[in-house]
Amino acid sequence: MKIAVLLSGGVDSAVATHLLYEQGHELHLFYIRIGMDNGEGDCSAEEDIEMCRLIAYQYNLPFEVISLHDEYWEHVMQYSLDTVEAGLTPHPDMMCNKIIKFGFFEQRKGHEFDKTATGHYARVLEKDGKYWLGTAVDPVKDQTDFLAQISYDQLSHILFPLGSLPKAEVREIAKSLNLPNAFRKDSQGICFLGKINYNDFIRRHLGENEGDIIDIATGKVLGKHKGFWFHTIGQRKGLGLSGGPWFVVRKDVKNNIIYVSNGYDTPLQYGKRLHLSEMHWITENPFADGSTELEVKFKNRHNPQFHKAIMKRIGEHEFIVESEDPIQGIAPGQYGIIYTLDEQICLGSGVIIAEQPQM
Repeated sequence: MKIAVLLSGGVDSAVATHLLYEQGHELHLFYIRIGMDNGEGDCSAEEDIEMCRLIAYQYNLPFEVISLHDEYWEHVMQYSLDTVEAGLTPHPDMMCNKIIKFGFFEQRKGHEFDKTATGHYARVLEKDGKYWLGTAVDPVKDQTDFLAQISYDQLSHILFPLGSLPKAEVREIAKSLNLPNAFRKDSQGICFLGKINYNDFIRRHLGENEGDIIDIATGKVLGKHKGFWFHTIGQRKGLGLSGGPWFVVRKDVKNNIIYVSNGYDTPLQYGKRLHLSEMHWITENPFADGSTELEVKFKNRHNPQFHKAIMKRIGEHEFIVESEDPIQGIAPGQYGIIYTLDEQICLGSGVIIAEQPQM
């Protein structure tokens, strides 16, 4: 097969390249370049590109840098800014995969190949003559929650060579092959933002607006913040409060107030109900047969833990997810990711919306 491989400069996509190369495929390597929001270059990108060139040289493969700067800032980061300014919590990685890696890249280059491969920890499963987004065998590294907005057409053109490997084995493969990035640390940034500081980015575009931090249990003003858009539901670090731990549990957007609660296990930090809108099913809608309830597993943040729930349809694209156990940090704007009960298939995702007006 002719395969376009998206490299990041990290160890995962490098090992994905090796595995596909060993299978005898015809590979063409690509790096998607996104500059800074001021239109300038990004030093971390230069490091990434150099790593990609070394991988291409080691395997004698063609390599190309594709600039999607305008598309990224117009579609992914503008979405993030608009979401933050509305008092919600964005999911730029979700949009980045859907719109940039498997959207604009496919239009620009990917469509010329039989498949596009990445270093994501996920699987493409074939069942009943259809493709399904399968979870990775490594539950800690599983990235299906970042991929749960892709379309069926996108999924049918993707390869995830690492989905059946634990991360530790991927790292060992890289070491055994003396890959140039075998010991490089995993990226912790937002999609392509790399070393850009998120708060600096938000401050540059939305500025600052001082407001009160209030203890939701007592109504006491505990301190000041520099704008509700710097804070997310469930956040613990960066509040600057003593006597903690303190968690953000609510935001009053109209009056620029952050409400917090004290302690690790206060009920105010937890909930059992997710109201999802704009529900997106990747392969097929499990409610298409007219049923109104379904037992599912779900996630509302990036971690290995699945939660069991009853999912109820209340509209064509609107659902209520009733969790069996209380979950922390239900943040409007984020996504509820829906899985099968056996945790093997990611069915899709919907946007979490507030069920009542903010205070």
